[in-house]
Amino acid sequence: MRPLEILRFALRGLSANKLRSGLTMLGILIGVGAVILLVAVGNGSSVKIKSSISSLGAGALTVSSSTSRASTTMTQAKKLSVADAGALVDPVNAPHVKSSSPVVNASSATTTYGSTSHSISQFVGTYPGYFEAASKKVATGRMFTDAEVKSGAKVTVIGQTVVEDLFGQVDPLGKKINVNGTYFTVVGVLAEAGSSSTGFQDADDVAVAPLTAVQGTLTSYGSVSQIVVQAVSADDVDAAQAEVTSVLNQRHGITGTTSDFQVFNQASLQSAVADSSETFTVLLGAVAAISLLVGGIGVTNIMLVTVTERTREIGIRKAIGAPKGAILGQFIAEATVLSLSGGVLGVLAGVGGSQFKIVGVEPVIVPSSIALALGVSVAIGLFFGSYPANRAAGLRPIEALRHQ
Repeated sequence: MRPLEILRFALRGLSANKLRSGLTMLGILIGVGAVILLVAVGNGSSVKIKSSISSLGAGALTVSSSTSRASTTMTQAKKLSVADAGALVDPVNAPHVKSSSPVVNASSATTTYGSTSHSISQFVGTYPGYFEAASKKVATGRMFTDAEVKSGAKVTVIGQTVVEDLFGQVDPLGKKINVNGTYFTVVGVLAEAGSSSTGFQDADDVAVAPLTAVQGTLTSYGSVSQIVVQAVSADDVDAAQAEVTSVLNQRHGITGTTSDFQVFNQASLQSAVADSSETFTVLLGAVAAISLLVGGIGVTNIMLVTVTERTREIGIRKAIGAPKGAILGQFIAEATVLSLSGGVLGVLAGVGGSQFKIVGVEPVIVPSSIALALGVSVAIGLFFGSYPANRAAGLRPIEALRHQ
């Protein structure tokens, strides 16, 4: 019997029980769609987290104070200072460091413009080099200058959330905002960085001003919260980290193995997040693959029922000379058509579902998941359909004809 005839008999057999065939395909559809969609959600979460981390700067290092003591010879852990930041920009001791920006954060920065008020989550005092190190781009206006830092000019660059909440449709450039009783002039607006609903702060709810202005009005002079260091290039981050550690150890008199500061490497975090995200995505895919397994069991069950119902038909066909290969091919073809049809519909459902946000995450399709899910659905048809097909092909004609 030719392949086209086998396929025609298989389609005729499936169409005889449309509801049963449809429900079987639904099981495969759900399994394939779940694999594609859950892998896409996992990949989308990974992309979103990486984007949030990358917004801090690909070639950046963040130095923060640590409460632990460096050694038993230290009487007190030293805090980071502006002088520490200045010492890191040294072509001899730190040739891989491009810029070093001390950072202070003003807490509870309540800002008003006219009758409108807004509490800015991050009011940062720093140097101009901070913008490049933290990957903060100015969309309109300008950023402040080194001269304004030296003079303590009360100017600021604000994020999009601050613009929307304070100014609405009004152009903020040149306007004065009251920050805890001190007026700052808006000289620039940051490009939109995007918000995160997975625990990260709103990156657009920020204002950046000269360090001296913030220390003189909103915080006190002395220690700084952090030092943001920009490496010469992304490839020099590790070398810059070693140089920063060496310089600060020397300045703080640290001789032991435990420092009174921590150097946070952005690249290391991205690598760790990438590994964790990959594991999470694989886990989601594995959970969804269980649905495919259940769908395969459903194919076996339906085909066994079909063989039982059509036992007499099989006997008649074998009695008039139908070869074993034709019977075997027909039932394998039926199982494969069910799985392949369900797989194609599952791909369409998975791709369609990935066009919508799920729990705040925008799914990102992984092309390999489509090919894998579709290939597995076909394999399911061949594997789970082989037993019922062999059972049908192995029936003796006389026993099949006696079947009621």
